Amino acid sequence: MVKLYEGGAYLVDGAKIIEDGPEQEKILQSMKGQAVSKEEAAKNTMAYHILKAHNTSDSMDKLQIKFDKLTSHDITFVGIIQTARASGLEKFPIPYVLTNCHNSLCAVGGTINEDDHMFGLSCAKRYGGVYVPPHQAVIHQYAREMLAECGAMILGSDSHTRYGALGTMAVGEGGGELVKQLLSQTYDVNMPGVVAIYLDGKPEDGVGPQDVALAIIGAVFGNGYVKNKVMEFVGPGVEHLSADYRIGIDVMTTETTCLSSIWKTDDKVKEFYDIHGRGEAYKELNPGEVAYYDGVVYVDLSKVKPMIAMPFHPSNTYTIEELNANLMDILEDCEKRALVSLDGKVDFTLKDKVRDGRLYVDQGIIAGCAGGGFENICAAADILKGASIGADEFTLSVYPASTPIYMELAKNGRLADLMATGAIVKTAFCGPCFGAGDTPANNAFSIRHSTRNFPNREGSKVQNGQISSVALMDARSIAATAANKGYLTAATDMDVKYTNPKYYFDKTIYENRIYNGVGKADPSVEIKFGPNIKDWPSMVALTDNLLLKVASVIHDPVTTTDELIPSGETSSYRSNPLGLAEFTLSRKDPEYVGRAKAIQVIEKEREQDKCICDMAPDWKPIMKTIKAKFPEVHHTNTGVGSTIFAVKPGDGSAREQAASCQKVLGGWANIAKEYATKRYRSNLINWGMLPFLMPEDYDFEIDDYIFIPDIVKAIKEKNDDIKAYVVNKEMKELTFHLGDLTDDEREIILKGCLINYNRR
Repeated sequence: MVKLYEGGAYLVDGAKIIEDGPEQEKILQSMKGQAVSKEEAAKNTMAYHILKAHNTSDSMDKLQIKFDKLTSHDITFVGIIQTARASGLEKFPIPYVLTNCHNSLCAVGGTINEDDHMFGLSCAKRYGGVYVPPHQAVIHQYAREMLAECGAMILGSDSHTRYGALGTMAVGEGGGELVKQLLSQTYDVNMPGVVAIYLDGKPEDGVGPQDVALAIIGAVFGNGYVKNKVMEFVGPGVEHLSADYRIGIDVMTTETTCLSSIWKTDDKVKEFYDIHGRGEAYKELNPGEVAYYDGVVYVDLSKVKPMIAMPFHPSNTYTIEELNANLMDILEDCEKRALVSLDGKVDFTLKDKVRDGRLYVDQGIIAGCAGGGFENICAAADILKGASIGADEFTLSVYPASTPIYMELAKNGRLADLMATGAIVKTAFCGPCFGAGDTPANNAFSIRHSTRNFPNREGSKVQNGQISSVALMDARSIAATAANKGYLTAATDMDVKYTNPKYYFDKTIYENRIYNGVGKADPSVEIKFGPNIKDWPSMVALTDNLLLKVASVIHDPVTTTDELIPSGETSSYRSNPLGLAEFTLSRKDPEYVGRAKAIQVIEKEREQDKCICDMAPDWKPIMKTIKAKFPEVHHTNTGVGSTIFAVKPGDGSAREQAASCQKVLGGWANIAKEYATKRYRSNLINWGMLPFLMPEDYDFEIDDYIFIPDIVKAIKEKNDDIKAYVVNKEMKELTFHLGDLTDDEREIILKGCLINYNRR
């Protein structure tokens, strides 16, 4: 089904793979008449050409990218614009789309969600942007329909910013990176590796894009095969997939931890652009005659089976056939994973969902940027036509990804077919993907064609004894399960005639409702601030030395951004840095906020020129130990802050708040074995936090003191090895690493945050 090549490989004429090795030069010469160097062939990938076209530096090793367009949603755009305003923003220099698809329900915190929307509309008018009102479209569907262009690059403040299937290289990053683009600065990244995703064969009926995506994720996530690289989709199998199908695979590439994605394009992509009235956005993209890739993921589409990603990660994958055949063993494994993911705080089991040897599901959801596409929903309607979902616990909700899709489903009758079964069809909304919509009952099990199934993402509050869980599946198998009234069923087990209706896009829906102010900035427009919209608190520059106190220790193999700052109802407070910070690590380490605040009190006093020892007598012996070795240490040159240790933090969302909330609470650093994604590390840097790496094993404990002398000097001198000391009665020396930092990133850290950097 999926095979990973051990090393690099050449792709010849877009079809033949030649593995890198002693014979490759001879083979290439016999085929093409001349030897082709690896360096030259690496320049023949689609990714290389697009990156080169957008690179403003003199080096293709150290890229400085300027994007063509930006996009954000209502969890992120307030903080981004507030940061840019504090840094001198006058107008949006490139098209910037503000969608309202996350806090759409306006159900928590009184007026604050709609206040954010009105903030967005007023900013679109003042600075010259695009405003998409709630329920019109989810962020990525609007981008596909109205923004994508072959050969273009788009930066979005949502991790699933992926439009590679439409020939657009898109990157999901934290808000700080969008701020840089708004200030006409660059996105700085080393030239990423490029991995070929070679598709062969054709999927059988009932196998959908989520099945293909989960098969790939299961093969590459754990080993980091594509981490921070570009996934380039090639091979003869591509032509057997519709544009909608490709989009469904592409959006899930985020869950592999890759940097971006790009696909070769053809007449099916051209048809997509033509349908949406944007034929000029199409051009054919293909790798060169001989292209070199840093790795190859070979996918035989004909062998992909209906898949399921069990709790608590999209990489925890099985075929549905395998799950049904080994049900109790796999459910036992889920319980073991729960002990790690949920810290044993609740009793978790899915074994009570087994009825007469079959797994019963409480809820099905088809939604958002992954599941809410036209073809997914039409296929689900074909499977369910004439059936009933039953009158028991099982429920089914369907969220078309945009109003134009909703309208066409109404016109072609699929909407009526779905509703007749007992399913509920709702408006475009991302809530089910992050725990703000269709939250299951306690102990319930939900299957979803959405993007993630991390712990707590579906609405659980472990500290309150509330737990439910999500498995990811394709819309087709969710519909098959619904047709069997909640008993887990693969779509390939159903006898279905798929009708594959043609899609017609009605552009008047957007013309009548979307505010488009691109190129029409009006500085006379007053920005509308609701009472919850707050400015960022002031942040001080990095001090010569640092004294950190460990406020949380997380030993999980991977820590998600949902655990660092929970999603769901907390999203309503994302426009209020101090308010949101109260939720930091609340579902993973509820005591963290109190510990961090206690440390921050000392730092605030220090900033008022008060002696650390006078303010905190319990710190006095620590300072005495430090001064015995470093007598020049004083409260005027030594900042105090908190830090967390996590093995591998930052998997998942691009949300900058996973880092900014720590900073707001006085955080100065993270310590990790590695960072799960580039975007989380970038978020730390943009908020002036040190992204320390520590390869050696050390068992940190909460309330450990860590002293880092001459940190400013080390950063200015571009040192990678940073001496640090765990301080008790003695000082235990450790070595931290900072990894590769650009000159601008070093300056951001020295200044204390991106806002300070831009005020220089």
